[in-house]
Amino acid sequence: MAKSKPPGDAGASAGYTSVESLSPRIRASDGVSVGFVAERSGVAVSALHFYEQEGLIRSWRNGANHRRYDRDVLRRVAVIRVAQKAGVPLKEIARALATLPQSRTPNAHDWEKLSTGWKAELDARIERLTRLRDELNGCIGCGCLSLKNCPLRNPDDRLAAGGHGPVLLEELKADE
Repeated sequence: MAKSKPPGDAGASAGYTSVESLSPRIRASDGVSVGFVAERSGVAVSALHFYEQEGLIRSWRNGANHRRYDRDVLRRVAVIRVAQKAGVPLKEIARALATLPQSRTPNAHDWEKLSTGWKAELDARIERLTRLRDELNGCIGCGCLSLKNCPLRNPDDRLAAGGHGPVLLEELKADE
């Protein structure tokens, strides 16, 4: 949900970054519109609203009750997009962003902190997928996909105690 921003210069004392040098038409206390953020970040307005709903970014309302964002939201959206492309779930991105101060733009140190954990998870996922890909080659030669012997569907033959054949299908029929 959008939150009211402190009036006047109160925002500057809370650590809001001055953007006058970046864009003379936009003052830090004015914030930026959702349309501006969408255009600059390449993210749809609906996605920005969703990110806000999920706690990934924050907005506030101006005197005319228009949704406004601090300019640092552009960096946060960039972090979200890169993390999503790496396959990081939004819930994990939200947890990671929550560890950063809201009062300033995420910097290189923040990115290093966030991406280190994501790299480890990505490496583990790549290893699992590579192993699965290599095991699929055996299925091409086998062709049976036997529930009794298939290392993909029945690792360590844990279904063998249930007997031969489609044990899981029989369990599904019994549940109906």
